Amino acid sequence: MEGTAMQQRKLGSQGLEVSAEGLGCMGMSQSYGPADEAEAIATIHRALELGVSFLDTADMYGPFTNERLVGRAIAGRREQVVLATKFGNERREDGSWVGINGHPEYVKRCCDASLERLGVDHIDLYYQHRVDTTVPVEETWGAMAELVAAGKVRFLGISEAAPATIRRAHATHPMSAVQSEYSLFTRDPEKEVLATCRELGIGFVPYSPLGRGVLSGTISSTAQFGANDFRAHTPRFQDENLARNLELVTALREVAGRKGCTVGQLALAWVLAQGDDIVPIPGTKRRRYLEENVAALAVDLTPEDLAAIEAIAPAGAAAGDRYPAEHMARVNV
Repeated sequence: MEGTAMQQRKLGSQGLEVSAEGLGCMGMSQSYGPADEAEAIATIHRALELGVSFLDTADMYGPFTNERLVGRAIAGRREQVVLATKFGNERREDGSWVGINGHPEYVKRCCDASLERLGVDHIDLYYQHRVDTTVPVEETWGAMAELVAAGKVRFLGISEAAPATIRRAHATHPMSAVQSEYSLFTRDPEKEVLATCRELGIGFVPYSPLGRGVLSGTISSTAQFGANDFRAHTPRFQDENLARNLELVTALREVAGRKGCTVGQLALAWVLAQGDDIVPIPGTKRRRYLEENVAALAVDLTPEDLAAIEAIAPAGAAAGDRYPAEHMARVNV
């Protein structure tokens, strides 16, 4: 794995260049069971060794603790990192939910707080995490543009936004990246979002490219999820839906076997093959899974491989929504 230069990909038309695969850091602090800070920091350090320079966090993760953890991990290594964080999902220190907030003064407050927690003087890519339907996106993005002008932020992005919202934001200030869930099991962006990004010259960053772990081949039943595991309450992971989805994973494992890779590497290679303007950010909190994910960059899928994968898992094949209903209302807005 060492010794070969990490592939780079461009996100957007403003000059942002990142490693072809990033690292999602959320699970190091929340949603997927107990955290191990020492292993999490070791995983970030290993990512940087392997050339995975694109780190993704958000103020709401923890809340606030994930940015602090990432800040500790990159101390003394800032020049190796392309750092992405987000604002817009407002939470209190105790973790309770306030709501989605896109007010300009909130944007500026969040940016300053993130800079402090991360221990940096600028953020490379700053995302609006969710769209606030009570505030015109032009107002939110006007404040974000001011952060760029002030040198606090280099490039701007948005997460889980609908095509019309992407257009309006991009017209206010050029957008470098749209981040949305995208995997073999979540194909929603293919309907319009990807085409909109390509028309406007915006990069695309898929989160949960392994389907929250189900496409990694490491999940076999709901019994694996602890009480604080987000997936225990997600439709896609409920008993009947999970059984159907695991059948698809079993079928994909046969294709992976022919390629000499794991089913997780096959799923990541599929995302990477959807375009060189796409940079997935698989999340992990362990070095061994990081190394497995990075090795997916060496899996070359032929047109025949892609056709075989499509035959097993066409759009809409996965059973169950990717979020509970109240969360689904906040995506593709």
